[in-house]
Amino acid sequence: MSASKMNVPRIFRPEPGDPGRPARGLSDEALAEQRSVFREDLLEGHTILISGAGSGMGKAAAFLAARLGANVAICGRDSAKLDSTATLIQQHTGRTVFCQSTNIRDADAVEALIGRVSDHFGGLDTLVNNAGGQFPQDAIDFTRKGWLAVIDTNLNGTWWMMQEAARRWREDGRAGHIINIVANVERGMPQAAHTCAARAGVIYLSKTVATEWAPFNIRVNCIGPGVIETEGFRMYPEEALARFHQANPMKLRGNAWDVAEAIAYLASPAARFINGDLMIIDGGQAQWGVVWPAGMPDYFAEDGTG
Repeated sequence: MSASKMNVPRIFRPEPGDPGRPARGLSDEALAEQRSVFREDLLEGHTILISGAGSGMGKAAAFLAARLGANVAICGRDSAKLDSTATLIQQHTGRTVFCQSTNIRDADAVEALIGRVSDHFGGLDTLVNNAGGQFPQDAIDFTRKGWLAVIDTNLNGTWWMMQEAARRWREDGRAGHIINIVANVERGMPQAAHTCAARAGVIYLSKTVATEWAPFNIRVNCIGPGVIETEGFRMYPEEALARFHQANPMKLRGNAWDVAEAIAYLASPAARFINGDLMIIDGGQAQWGVVWPAGMPDYFAEDGTG
């Protein structure tokens, strides 16, 4: 490749809303049919707030929590998606969900959200920070705006949620638990350096405050999903998706229910002695391969075809 071609930023993302691209992730019908290993009243009386619950892992986690008897509150930026999640839950469980459109980058909005949820249910037990986002791109080509957008949502937004919940728990003298959905960052994340930096920050932030906040009876844990097929796959080109499953030795894609069940476990009494931990759900990817969300560069492909 000539030097001039190497200096041209590559565009990876497909056109948004391309009708020719297949749907990804679990449909509402498939989600409703998922079976759980947990008893139906596992989270009875437990109040859980899940961000980014309009789709994907957050939606599955909210649905499962409601099925297990929890009081469920959800937030996100898209009110229509939140309403869709709430409707699904009401139809299949008969439970009413607390919904609020919230931009977690706005600390004042987060403060108002945590207050409303606590007042509505008489308290909060578990906060699940699932909201986040990124896009595939070579790090050298990140714009300042693109970098800041990912860091502000994935790191700062998560922190505002964590801090506000912890302050409320301290004020109320109430135990609490935070579950942060992050990523498997141990070996880096080529073509996703912005989210790798943010998620690594959340992981070590979580480990730090898990100690600081232990005197308040607040636990903090993380879940690091690997290749989990959700609607978010539409952000990536088809040539990259074609080899996603090859990045783990099981050669499978996980789904949102795999993560939802892990969230339910950590929210349950069974996990009362787990604190400052990072649970990896990646089919062994950490020991095996690397996901190239924009497609493997020729340089790293043995036959030069990716």
